[in-house]
Amino acid sequence: MIYGIGTDIIEVERIKEAILKYGDKFLKRIFTQVEIDYCELFKDNKYLHYAARFAAKESFSKAIGTGITKGFKFNEIWIKNEESGKPIVELSGYLLENYGKYRTSVSLSHTQGNGVAFVIMED
Repeated sequence: MIYGIGTDIIEVERIKEAILKYGDKFLKRIFTQVEIDYCELFKDNKYLHYAARFAAKESFSKAIGTGITKGFKFNEIWIKNEESGKPIVELSGYLLENYGKYRTSVSLSHTQGNGVAFVIMED
């Protein structure tokens, strides 16, 4: 049974500007070290990957029904990739305690201009 679904789209330029303006302060508030290490592998295209992961976090917040308020912390959710490249959601802290029991699927995509994600949570 579906518990929740969420989708989000974000302009890559918006994420790039935030990273360039706020640097590590922004990165460490929004992304985990696992995500930072992954995105930085892509050098010139890293902002595409940051944007898709940001969209995934927003999508998750919509799937749980809270949006980015009410206990939601960006650094308690991260996206990592299996060896096959398939993205998976990992949780910690409050998000793990409250939503870790659900099976969560995520799909990411991006163009040069936008990052998009879709999340489905099931019992």
